[in-house]
Amino acid sequence: MTTRLKGVTVAFESDIHEDDAEWIINAIRMIKGVAGVAEIESSDDDYINREQIRREIRRKIYALAKEI
Repeated sequence: MTTRLKGVTVAFESDIHEDDAEWIINAIRMIKGVAGVAEIESSDDDYINREQIRREIRRKIYALAKEI
């Protein structure tokens, strides 16, 4: 017996304007079996999280470069 899914999450590569995302949202709504699509707005927390991740990656790259 295979595992059944109740949904999937789609993430954009970067934040895009609502108007630019509208055609993507409409396309997803047209897929057979899609019951609904919810939009999620980006926030200040998203920006802070991304910056912290970038800083951590830079720190690890610098540490790795020191070892080489």
